Amino acid sequence: MADLSQLVKAYDVRGVVPDQWDEGLAALFGAAFVQVTQAEALVVGHDMRPSSPGLARAFGEGARARGADVTEIGLCSTDQLYFASGLLDLPGAMFTASHNPAQYNGIKMCRAGAAPVGQDTGLSEIRSLVEAWMTEGPPRPADQPGSLHHRELLTEYADHLRRLAGLEGGRTLRVVVDAGNGMAGHTVPTVFEGLPLELEPMYFELDGTFPHHEANPLDPKNIVDLQQRVREVGADLGLAFDGDADRCFVVDERGEPVSPSAITALVAARELAKHSGGTVIHNCITSWSVPEVVREHGGTPVRTRVGHSFIKQEMARTGAIFGGEHSAHYYFRDFWNADTGMLAALHVLAALAEQDGPLSQWVSSYDRYAASGEINSTVADQPARAAAVKAAYTGREGVELDELDGLTVTARDWWFNLRASNTEPLLRLNVEARDEATMARVRDEVLALVRG
Repeated sequence: MADLSQLVKAYDVRGVVPDQWDEGLAALFGAAFVQVTQAEALVVGHDMRPSSPGLARAFGEGARARGADVTEIGLCSTDQLYFASGLLDLPGAMFTASHNPAQYNGIKMCRAGAAPVGQDTGLSEIRSLVEAWMTEGPPRPADQPGSLHHRELLTEYADHLRRLAGLEGGRTLRVVVDAGNGMAGHTVPTVFEGLPLELEPMYFELDGTFPHHEANPLDPKNIVDLQQRVREVGADLGLAFDGDADRCFVVDERGEPVSPSAITALVAARELAKHSGGTVIHNCITSWSVPEVVREHGGTPVRTRVGHSFIKQEMARTGAIFGGEHSAHYYFRDFWNADTGMLAALHVLAALAEQDGPLSQWVSSYDRYAASGEINSTVADQPARAAAVKAAYTGREGVELDELDGLTVTARDWWFNLRASNTEPLLRLNVEARDEATMARVRDEVLALVRG
């Protein structure tokens, strides 16, 4: 019997196929999803992994058996599924394991209008139902099964994003895109069609075995090919998408990575130009530059915990126009508060096309501080090591502590955040300072405490 404690995560379902779950379990999740959301209809999509079509179809069959009508949109990116949920005003399910290796698969679920389903918004109830049915047998089918429909939404998705980004005029850019054999290979050709771009595609062939590199641009080794190609062809910039193409990473004309915090600040400035005085959400690990740029452009920054469910909830509560995370998730009010790396990429392209200089020169105004990046430490006792760090900084003059998400320690010239992983015996450290030497000093001091 499947161990759902290993399968159901904070925001989604994810595990190895068929070792941890299979199509039979997917059907139970479909039935439970309908019962918890009270959906009379829903939309289902999937990525390019070999197991995805079968799992998606089984989920749909489980939902139909409970009387819900199912619209299948087939191959799609995760943000395209959110688009479908928003456009059709239906709950949705996306079958993907994002950047995880080939043997994994999962389900990202949402309510109508792309509202998130997480542990506190329905996922724990879905898990409980599935566990009960695994023991007692599947639920009784509805008297009338739901219908099955197919709909193609890629063109409408592309049109919607292009309208929001406003990429008209300006100079023609040469852009290298590394799809990592993931869903960007499916979406980018349609989204970029007719735009003033010279596209240099890399690894656009859909292949869920990821033959070239993992579709995880957060790991520096997975953008080496992109960096080299940008330099070779003299491109204006490079874009790298993860497996389900909901996150986008940017490298400049030198092949150097542009931090997601700088992209957050850049897009925030553009959104504030359209929505004067708006609120912008950022998590507690984004750079100091993000709230600074938001204020400089007349907006109100709001700091929140890490994680898409927290960001989306805060966006809904505040009516925020935009939100960004250090992990390259970007959220837009005009996209049902959902995250779309593709729209963020289009904003970067549109902004650069309006400038004469290179991306590195232009983006430096949004990248103002020295950052460590996220550093993971394996520890036997997360609470004890975190407590040791807290004790070391408590009471220091000129230092403030808060525990909005993990431990954040802030001084005049630096700050750091230390958070425990929810799934691994890790503590995650992020440090930022006004100069490289200060950042290195604080980083090394905290790591010494963490690693004992």
